[in-house]
Amino acid sequence: MKIIAIEEHVLPDEVKHGWDTIPGADDGTLGLNPGLLGERLADLGEQRLALMDETGVDVQVLSLTTPGLNNLGHHGVDLARRANDILAGAVSAHPSRFQAMAALSFAQPDEAARELRRAVEELGCKGAVLFGRVGDKNLDHMIFEPTFASAAELNVPLLIHPQIPQTSIRDTYYAGFSARVDLALSTFALGWHFEAGIQFVRLILGGVFDRHPNLQVILGHWGELVLFYLERLVMLDRVSKLQRPSSTMSATTSI
Repeated sequence: MKIIAIEEHVLPDEVKHGWDTIPGADDGTLGLNPGLLGERLADLGEQRLALMDETGVDVQVLSLTTPGLNNLGHHGVDLARRANDILAGAVSAHPSRFQAMAALSFAQPDEAARELRRAVEELGCKGAVLFGRVGDKNLDHMIFEPTFASAAELNVPLLIHPQIPQTSIRDTYYAGFSARVDLALSTFALGWHFEAGIQFVRLILGGVFDRHPNLQVILGHWGELVLFYLERLVMLDRVSKLQRPSSTMSATTSI
């Protein structure tokens, strides 16, 4: 049996430099990648392959780590192209061990859709990663519509990656301990996964799958809590009156 890990992150130095230097780029999560973890994220060669062999992973589907490129304004467009070229280079060097999901800058909707097409058709990417909101614009906002249309046309999936909740939500639900605990609670412990799950539900309620019935979305981490509440979420179908409501969804999940 071949083991394919579909959410295996990278952090190219160029993107890290952008996060460190562009005002507003840090959403509060840059401190999650220190030391050895940062070194492993940057490596796309022998060290990564050795760790894959050690853990029995046959293929990694590479993607940019959080917080993605949504907070970089117009700088994100160029960084997306450069990041995708780097990912494609890693796949080209080790085609039997690596595949890639494209990085996109969703603050520029038309550019994001064009880059998705380039990444899939020219670079061989297998889809792209969504990093949740752009500012206060949730995934059902029309800013994402060109990318959804392109993904459906290209027949490639979009993986919803967790994003740190908005500051007001963190202050209300995830604060009051220490800075390290607050950050952990609002990200990898719990906050990331509620945030990603809610964004997926918003896609359904926003009619995204009605407009794009062929759109494929991947949820990680056991379905970002959505799978555990399907019976409850299906109750929304009584009032949503959608063509493709919760009861018609079949989610692909990853651990």
